[in-house]
Amino acid sequence: MMLKPHRLGALLLALSALPAVPSAPAVAAPAAAPAAAPEGHTADQIGRFLVRFYGEHGPSDHDRRHHVSQVLLERQQTTAESDVLLCAQNEPQAIAIGPVTVAQAAGVGWATVTTHWGSDKTDTFTAYVRLDSRPIRIDDVICAG
Repeated sequence: MMLKPHRLGALLLALSALPAVPSAPAVAAPAAAPAAAPEGHTADQIGRFLVRFYGEHGPSDHDRRHHVSQVLLERQQTTAESDVLLCAQNEPQAIAIGPVTVAQAAGVGWATVTTHWGSDKTDTFTAYVRLDSRPIRIDDVICAG
């Protein structure tokens, strides 16, 4: 390696920071490839899944077995006094799913689920879906109160 005087090294360092100027006419760069579709489920897919999963009165036995994370299955086994998927002890009269939020960086999507009971009483909880779950399934449920 050949050592250069300090002034020459500083000059080369300064020049390397300048943008390059083409000496020939610029040629158009090829168009960038379209961005890859995000991996995992979309907000629309999660919303449709939650509407189907919860239905009007709660998940079916089939959905409870095949579209729920192992964590929730185990939580239900240790929580006999209430339904962990509905945050309730009884079957609601109706269920509504709110807008879905997706956090790609966290790998999760979620929506507020509102259960309707007699006398215009409602309750809410949040249902979470992992974006990479195959098949799509409820990963966690957080009760509001």
